[in-house]
Amino acid sequence: MALILVRGENNSKLQSAISDIEKHANLYLVTTPKIIDSEFADNLVEHILNSKLRTKSNVATAFFVKEDTTLSIIQVKKIHPPAHVVVVSDEYEGYNELVELLDNAKPFPGYHVHKAKNEGMIDYKIMGKDRHVKNDKLNSYTKR
Repeated sequence: MALILVRGENNSKLQSAISDIEKHANLYLVTTPKIIDSEFADNLVEHILNSKLRTKSNVATAFFVKEDTTLSIIQVKKIHPPAHVVVVSDEYEGYNELVELLDNAKPFPGYHVHKAKNEGMIDYKIMGKDRHVKNDKLNSYTKR
């Protein structure tokens, strides 16, 4: 599982970034996004990047995704969300502190799941209970 931190100007940009992560980066959220103090998020990102940020954020959220850290970084690089998305590895100092904050944080308002909760495409020809076609590919909804 990878920990993702999203920081931005307002809640709507964060919501859009989260939906981009789900839809376009094809990452599956394991936990619901939680509200994180924006100042803490800015300091953590500055520490990760080893440089000062050009702009400070007004809101921030963090959540876990099913995929591992390396795959999450590769997938996040492919999209261009309206907020700053950082995959926080457990190698960084602030990782454990961020995980502790997530335990006590309130859920991010306005979030709803975009991906289906089934295991893949539905095979309507099968007349039994287990009609989902398992697909271990990254995006189980596209045929190749």
